[in-house]
Amino acid sequence: MLIVKVIKPLVSTNRIPDFEHKHLQVVQDGSSKKVAVDAVGAKPGDWVICVGSSAAREAAGSKSYPSDLTIVGIIDHWEPDPPKSSSSASAAPAAAAPSTPPVKS
Repeated sequence: MLIVKVIKPLVSTNRIPDFEHKHLQVVQDGSSKKVAVDAVGAKPGDWVICVGSSAAREAAGSKSYPSDLTIVGIIDHWEPDPPKSSSSASAAPAAAAPSTPPVKS
């Protein structure tokens, strides 16, 4: 299962017959966007639980349904983890080079 954020609805009027008229949502999983079948009526901005693979097909209606990601729940309250820094070196201050006293002539 995945926790993702709903970005916006996706409208596709030309579909294969097996795709029926299920609602589609664009969801964000980290830095990538994916399309999910919406089985619960999520809105943009909602944090949701998604299932993939054969669980996604069953949640969308049947094992033959052409989906590999389906929204199965809307999360009531979710605080995502803050983004991690790109490297630990940037978090640590750089050590200053020792200074040498001027040489007197």
